[in-house]
Amino acid sequence: MGDPAPFAADPARSRGRRYPQAASLTRDAFQRDRDRIVHCSAFRRLRYKTQVFVAPDGDHFRVRLTHSLEVAQIARTLARALALNEDLTEAIALAHDLGHPPFGHSGEDALEIAMAGYGGFDHNAQTLRVVTQLEQRYPDFDGLNLSWETLEGLAKHNGPVHAPGWALAEADAALRLDLDSWASLEAQVAAAADDIAYDNHDLDDGIRAGLFSIDDLCAVPFTAECWAAVTARFPGVTARRRLVPELVREQIGRMVDDLLTETRARLQASAVASVDDVRAAGRTLVGFSPAMATAAAALKAFLRARMYSAPAVARLRDPSQLVVAGLFAAYHADAARLPERWAATLPSTEPARARHIADFIAGMTDRFALREFERVVGPSPLPPGVSF
Repeated sequence: MGDPAPFAADPARSRGRRYPQAASLTRDAFQRDRDRIVHCSAFRRLRYKTQVFVAPDGDHFRVRLTHSLEVAQIARTLARALALNEDLTEAIALAHDLGHPPFGHSGEDALEIAMAGYGGFDHNAQTLRVVTQLEQRYPDFDGLNLSWETLEGLAKHNGPVHAPGWALAEADAALRLDLDSWASLEAQVAAAADDIAYDNHDLDDGIRAGLFSIDDLCAVPFTAECWAAVTARFPGVTARRRLVPELVREQIGRMVDDLLTETRARLQASAVASVDDVRAAGRTLVGFSPAMATAAAALKAFLRARMYSAPAVARLRDPSQLVVAGLFAAYHADAARLPERWAATLPSTEPARARHIADFIAGMTDRFALREFERVVGPSPLPPGVSF
């Protein structure tokens, strides 16, 4: 790998950690962050958290953990091509979904409703709570004590935050994250990789689940063009299932190439020469060309209509929300239903009390949430035959 770009984040110039720690002899600041994320409990729990399918029947569908690994792979490739810091990019990519509650967006919607009177709930902000407070792996402080740059990337990888909710405001008060500025290029790359991975791997899972066919997908012009390229490259292959992975690779490859070309043009036009220039640029510097942005939007629209709203997915949305809502109501009404450790540390006043309960629920895997529901509320609301 060549020299880092002048606008790449430099671990030697990190703004540090909330709790000072001696430097490692073998790893720089961002490498330590990545390793702390991989070894934390919240990262392991992503194995049993829904991506799209609740309790998928097949072992090959994505879950939050596999999605996070796929995002990290794409993000690291992009960072290397742009001469950015790969370790910081990977750390942000691996941690970006740690705050997701069980049952995917259905669970988040239910928790957001339950928390409406207590400041609300947002999975991005919850990720900051996980890495700054809820993980307890060190004897002398809470959280993972990540570097300022990793926390900044998690807080604003989608852009500046001008009106932070309570959870993000708490993290910002503890270690000022300059929420009004743009994030590093490493954080922007992680966000772009999330979109690329999400769209293309959901396409793969949707075909595998039988929610739509290749012919259906070819209603999306970009996919039709990529499919034509794949079939022309492999004219002797008639089994479509053998060509679907090639279609996914083709689409990811084209998106990555487009993003690199467009990002390089934006960097040159903006004349950024440092990380501070990136934060003051006033716009996202990592992104698709207008043509690819339109193509990606069309693919997202297709997936919303044919996958996320498909009967096979939608039939579990209401039952999943009932599990999360039921758990919150049960714990809030009777704190004795909480496990001993969580009950012992439950604040006595609101909104801290409700937020403590939400922390517990947000950390649950899908299957643990269902077991807890059956323990403290009653029979599972999920349809017969759906098990974990």
